[in-house]
Amino acid sequence: MTQALEALGNYRQMETSPGLIKRTSVLLYGLLAYHIGVAGLLWIILAMGGLAPVGFSPLNTDSTASALLVNFGLIMLFGLQHSIMARSGFKNILKKYLPEAAERSTFVLMSGICMAAAIYFWQSVPGNIWMVENTTLQVMLWVLFAAGWIYLFIATFVTNHFELMGLRQVYLYFIDKPYSKLPFTQKYMYRYSRHPMMLGVLVGMWAVPAMSFSHFVMASLLTLYVVIGVMLEERDLIRQFGKTYIEYKRQIATLVPKVF
Repeated sequence: MTQALEALGNYRQMETSPGLIKRTSVLLYGLLAYHIGVAGLLWIILAMGGLAPVGFSPLNTDSTASALLVNFGLIMLFGLQHSIMARSGFKNILKKYLPEAAERSTFVLMSGICMAAAIYFWQSVPGNIWMVENTTLQVMLWVLFAAGWIYLFIATFVTNHFELMGLRQVYLYFIDKPYSKLPFTQKYMYRYSRHPMMLGVLVGMWAVPAMSFSHFVMASLLTLYVVIGVMLEERDLIRQFGKTYIEYKRQIATLVPKVF
């Protein structure tokens, strides 16, 4: 009798579980989204270091005011995409049209597209803010530049890189296993900074030996978004983890211990 009930339960689960084609499609979608998201991030990292060209669009303007307005709009588009798609209300809407496992991958995909769009349509603004000529100082700044982005990369693995980028969700969906949320973590750099990824971004954006005015505008607008994004994320984390995160927030600095 027990075996019959177990067999019936397995049969019902097979009826309700998604088919192999659907699960494979979601997995491939997640892999595509991951590569586009990573490509967008790498492109903006190289652009920040002046190692990749910016502004490929033929729709360029000769007016500095117009260029600044377009650039502001591009970063606003990126910021709105991040902020809106990260909110639980939007996630719930998205889940009505896509498998829940694909929600994070969609966020990563759109992030990569928005980053690429910002670089492609970016309007050049003439002028330089600083140009370091001392070789030793140049090397120090390049080391800081690399350290900032490496710090960001390592921080993603401390929390769970594959969860953050949506791969864990689509993989569990593919092997037809239920998704479980990861527990709150306070390891390594998270013992000293609540948002080490954002700290890495800020260091990577500003620690450069040559700061053109175009770079300065991009770094300034993205820094503004980081501040706003951290505030919104803090609100979500308090909602998700409650007293655990409130106590963590009381003890650990936002970015740099004893500074901020």
